[in-house]
Amino acid sequence: MGTAPRPRTTGVGQFLDLEQQRDWIEGKTDLPDAGDRSESLEQRFKYVARFEKLLRRPQAREVLEILGLYGPNCIPIPRKTERYYWSVSCLPSTSDKPLIRVNASWMELFTLYAHGEDVRARFIVHLSDFTKDRSATPGQVDQSFLERSVAMPEDVSYFFPRGADIFGINVRGSASIRKLLGSHRVLRAIRTFNLTHMNRGRNAYQASHCYSVADYMQAD
Repeated sequence: MGTAPRPRTTGVGQFLDLEQQRDWIEGKTDLPDAGDRSESLEQRFKYVARFEKLLRRPQAREVLEILGLYGPNCIPIPRKTERYYWSVSCLPSTSDKPLIRVNASWMELFTLYAHGEDVRARFIVHLSDFTKDRSATPGQVDQSFLERSVAMPEDVSYFFPRGADIFGINVRGSASIRKLLGSHRVLRAIRTFNLTHMNRGRNAYQASHCYSVADYMQAD
């Protein structure tokens, strides 16, 4: 009898085994990334005008600084997986008028919007990471934890997107966004969700990837 074929590994599993992924989620390891980025100059030039338009917005500095926190902390091996397993779009032409949006597979991960001259954010995560009993039950949302994780309790709200175990968190103001990203529990939840979708295979939004914005999401 021949041996059964091994299942084909998709997504980040091609680069990281399960133990490495679990350790990264828990913040126990710094993953070795690629030294150089695999880059398409045609793709870079495609969105230069949009990036320059973003730079003229009053929120540009906060957007790029927040992405400088989000990229290295929330995306595993961002250089090796850039564009093909995650992407960031600049001023995407959708009805909600975002400044930037980060995607993986078919899923939105993180979006920044203008809020006056400041910004507001939307995070998509697993509901079970934000309930009191770790279930995917909307009535069990740990609201007090969310309120403690931002600068002012009124800066955070949430919603329930369609889909099993999906949760949306809205955060108003750069100070509250930064504080939320500094929470170990929140960071673990974001990493878990992002890995889930990066492991589903190739990113569907490769064509909208903006290298100029992604420059600010790299660790260096």
